Amino acid sequence: MQYYHKLQIGNVTIPNNIILGPMAGVSDLPFRLLCHEQGAGLVCMEMVSGKAITYKNKKTGDLMEIHEGEHPVSLQLFGSEPDTMARAVTMIKDRPYDILDINMGCPVPKVVSNGEGSALMKNPSLIEELVRSVKSATDRPVTVKIRKGFTDKSVNAVECALAAQQGGADAVAVHGRTREQYYSGKADWTIIAKVKEALSIPVIGNGDIVDAESAKRMIDETGCDGIMVARAAQGNPWIFREIAAGLKGDPIPDRPSKHEVYDMIMRHADLQLQYKGEYIGIREMRKHVSWYTTGYPNSAKLRDAVNAMEDMDSLRKACRDVFLAE
Repeated sequence: MQYYHKLQIGNVTIPNNIILGPMAGVSDLPFRLLCHEQGAGLVCMEMVSGKAITYKNKKTGDLMEIHEGEHPVSLQLFGSEPDTMARAVTMIKDRPYDILDINMGCPVPKVVSNGEGSALMKNPSLIEELVRSVKSATDRPVTVKIRKGFTDKSVNAVECALAAQQGGADAVAVHGRTREQYYSGKADWTIIAKVKEALSIPVIGNGDIVDAESAKRMIDETGCDGIMVARAAQGNPWIFREIAAGLKGDPIPDRPSKHEVYDMIMRHADLQLQYKGEYIGIREMRKHVSWYTTGYPNSAKLRDAVNAMEDMDSLRKACRDVFLAE
């Protein structure tokens, strides 16, 4: 079996089948660039509201900024009104994204209570209508991201995936947990295998991929066409080079040295400041530094210090003390 290969989604050829999943507040432009550089074949943006686009919300516009060096990139929208979503897609037709994804998996209460995100899985006929409406408004591939189901008593990923395919979706990503589970417990890969068996379009497996071994096992057990890495990439963009090596059958690179981790944090922080300014950039780096430093000696002390930082110099000094001290 060829584990590592190009992935064709509609008219877009992705250089490999390893994908950075969309994460609200995480997969912003700086983080996507780093993951792309480490070998992610496709990077997915954090979700934005279709309705907010139609209102010309400035913050939403900022979230949709794309760097020429991160292609191919997938822009993810959430919403539940077919006409509104189509209008939003028409309004962003000049933005340089490669693939358009519709979020049908977000478990957050404020999204679900609006009938959006994973709430769409309660209504497969609306899924089909939503995809068809969005497809009519764009010439780019349209994909959807779903979960196993809304609850353990309503496992309907196959039905929802078929509805998306019927509406014209070019690929489906499946997270093997229900909305009820959020991110707890174990992801059910058997449901991904069932979706793959039922569909004629590419299926991307998501959930509990934490290294090269689990990525390979996901492909073996589900037959999926691509794998999606999300939370395991937090503070760990190197996971993409490791998975790529594993899927190719090459030796897996050593884990990054302390110097590499320090350099990555600094590069990440520089990108945050470049795109968001020091005030926002440093504050957004706080969670990333927490992830980058998990497991290192004195990391708890560093996280406490970072949470009080407001400028790049103090961030650099604190990280230097942990990673570069002899």
